[in-house]
Amino acid sequence: MAEKRTSTHTDMTEGSIVRHILAMAIPMILGNYIQLTYNLVDSVVVGKLLGAEALAAVSTSNPVMTLMVMGTSGIGIGAGIIMSRLFGAREYGRLKREFSTTLIFSTGVSLLVFLVGIFLSRNILLWINTPKESLNMAVTYLRTVLFGFLFTFLYNILSYAMRSIGDSRSPVLFLGIACGLNVLLDPLFIGVFSLGVFGAGLATVLSQAISVVLCMVWIYRRIPELSLKRNEFAADTGLLKETVASGALVAMQQTVIPLGKLFVQSAINSLGVVAVGAFNAASRVDDFFFIPATSIANGITTCTAQNLGAEKFARVNETFKKGLAVELCYFPVAAVMSLLVRRPAVRLLCPDGSQVMIDMAILCLNVKLVSLVIGCTNNALQGWSRGIGKLTIVFLASAFQITIRAILTTVLAPKIGVVGEAFACMAGWTFMCLFELCCLYVLKKKGELPHE
Repeated sequence: MAEKRTSTHTDMTEGSIVRHILAMAIPMILGNYIQLTYNLVDSVVVGKLLGAEALAAVSTSNPVMTLMVMGTSGIGIGAGIIMSRLFGAREYGRLKREFSTTLIFSTGVSLLVFLVGIFLSRNILLWINTPKESLNMAVTYLRTVLFGFLFTFLYNILSYAMRSIGDSRSPVLFLGIACGLNVLLDPLFIGVFSLGVFGAGLATVLSQAISVVLCMVWIYRRIPELSLKRNEFAADTGLLKETVASGALVAMQQTVIPLGKLFVQSAINSLGVVAVGAFNAASRVDDFFFIPATSIANGITTCTAQNLGAEKFARVNETFKKGLAVELCYFPVAAVMSLLVRRPAVRLLCPDGSQVMIDMAILCLNVKLVSLVIGCTNNALQGWSRGIGKLTIVFLASAFQITIRAILTTVLAPKIGVVGEAFACMAGWTFMCLFELCCLYVLKKKGELPHE
């Protein structure tokens, strides 16, 4: 017998698809903005209080941490897709077993990644050409945030599980509380206690731990489908195989992007501290405008997967069409907002008196704004492809995109500076979009896409 469902759930197999996508995406957009905000706090406080070298240390460490988090969380994303299908099919017993299996397996993987990362952190930072003047600070910061890696990963798993059943609001609430704590602790540890970049990392670790505790308490009190009793906390071999099979491709896709970004970061690092700061500032601002597109894609994935599980194939296909429309409607909003706020945002992120750094960052953002419409289209394609289980397309498209971007950045950056990365990004996104469209067209001709 199915357990009673609570108000935190959203059944996307009925009702307006656009409303479901937006209801799923808007809290995720807010949550991602909150996440970026407290990452920005690290950059702003470090840049203003500790200077350009410390800012470069944090900037060069972030892609390494992102690689580790994204790679392992790929399992959580793959499991979330499975959980969405099980929820749509009303198989609540298997849903709970999938959640338990994912927690056990992923916790072990995250601990292994943490240990490897601690021992190899200095070598990795040397490999990506971290400027010598900021190397020791970068090692300190990276090792500090790695200490909280388990908390980061557990939060991701718990939030994916809640989102799989349509609850995208609760993870945002808990993330907001944790980020508020981080905003308070950053200036305290850096400005008052003079802990330097170690203080910035420590504030992040403590905030992540709080978010995990809050998610666990909420699940046990409000979501019976995911609330595990002591005798239910066990791994299901069959579901583990399915999770690894689907999660492995997502993990590779999640890994290949930050891995490619390490090559991009390496090319930028070779240009010096000013270029690193400009690239970091441009990337942070660009992330703010790209977040809604990514969040809409996640809404498309959940809606698609739930309807696939319920075998409502007409709604599966309708989700793609309406999801793409939502993505494209967002682009003009992002373009106007970018033109209005990019310069003051870049000034905030750069150390005082660094006009050259500011000009470099603005030039990059001018180019990236043009390619945002291509990115929105890509997100709709990838969100739908994940939802219908075509994860190979997502992986290959991502691998081609970041490879093109890394190669072109390596070639262009030494010749035309940081803006070369922006042109490389545009080229990668364009190829990615064409590749995905071709793959889906071939699958449609073969009759391998969902149909009534």
